[in-house]
Amino acid sequence: RPSCFPKKNTLGFLFSYSLQVMADKDGVTKDRRLEVMPTADDGDDTYCTFVLHQEDHTLGNSLSHVIRKDPDTAFCGYNVPHPSEHKIVLRIQTNGTSSTAILERGLTRLNTLCQHVLNTFEVSVAQFAEHNDVSSDEAKMETS
Repeated sequence: RPSCFPKKNTLGFLFSYSLQVMADKDGVTKDRRLEVMPTADDGDDTYCTFVLHQEDHTLGNSLSHVIRKDPDTAFCGYNVPHPSEHKIVLRIQTNGTSSTAILERGLTRLNTLCQHVLNTFEVSVAQFAEHNDVSSDEAKMETS
């Protein structure tokens, strides 16, 4: 397996992408949420291509943007191979740092960013409900 393929313990916290293997009733491996594509140079882990199954532009655009903002990233881009395929192909090239480490940091930062947006929204809904004399549940329904 390529050197950029993460060890099981290094990606254990990566949300649903922690190399979860979905198995059928017989325990036969059917699918992986995160797949690491082999590279031509197995000794260089500064570039790697990851395939995230069951994802689309929503995660691809957000994650590639967050990873591109990392100062250790030389290149990050993604594509959806075909509209009927539910996967994104994410290519990361770094300035010396492991591409797997950059993916971990990007996912962690994206998770933090999403949590901040959610918290800000919930505070705003509570403030709206307080100032307009409605319950939080009614306020959430009015904002959607």
